[in-house]
Amino acid sequence: MTRQEKTVTIKQLTELLENTKTIYIADIEGLDADTTSNLRRQAAKSEVKLQVVKNTLLRKAMENSSKEFEGLYDTLKGNSSLMIAEAGNAPAKLIKAFRKKSKKPILKGAFVEEAIYVGDDQLEALSNLKSKEELIGDILVLLQSPLQSVMSGLTGSGQTLSGLLKTLEERKS
Repeated sequence: MTRQEKTVTIKQLTELLENTKTIYIADIEGLDADTTSNLRRQAAKSEVKLQVVKNTLLRKAMENSSKEFEGLYDTLKGNSSLMIAEAGNAPAKLIKAFRKKSKKPILKGAFVEEAIYVGDDQLEALSNLKSKEELIGDILVLLQSPLQSVMSGLTGSGQTLSGLLKTLEERKS
């Protein structure tokens, strides 16, 4: 790879890092061609972009980025692949599902919403992260719950009050 090609690749990687909130670094070394193709197909279905990268170029892109990636520098050894997605837990779920049949990919590190996770032992925590849409849904449910209680209380009280008034009116007659 020429110096000019490296410069272009670093620039592309820097733009990619700047424009995404979820980046996983995984090791897929040792997967045969069929298994790798299967992983790529599953990644596409899960809306996860999978890209093999050179560690030195990725590190330079991370250094050029305005985001803080220092915690991931030590993970840039050996074979590295980037997994990029909109949902913070999508790559973790993909890795967990794929590892039911294979020992790889191994999670080296992740950058999710400004937080850094290092090591394969973080996979469970990452797969349990909720997406932005899930969090908004949870908040809406929490906000609706007290409102529904008040509405049902008012509705129930209104029926009781009207029943009492009707009974009192009938007694007067």
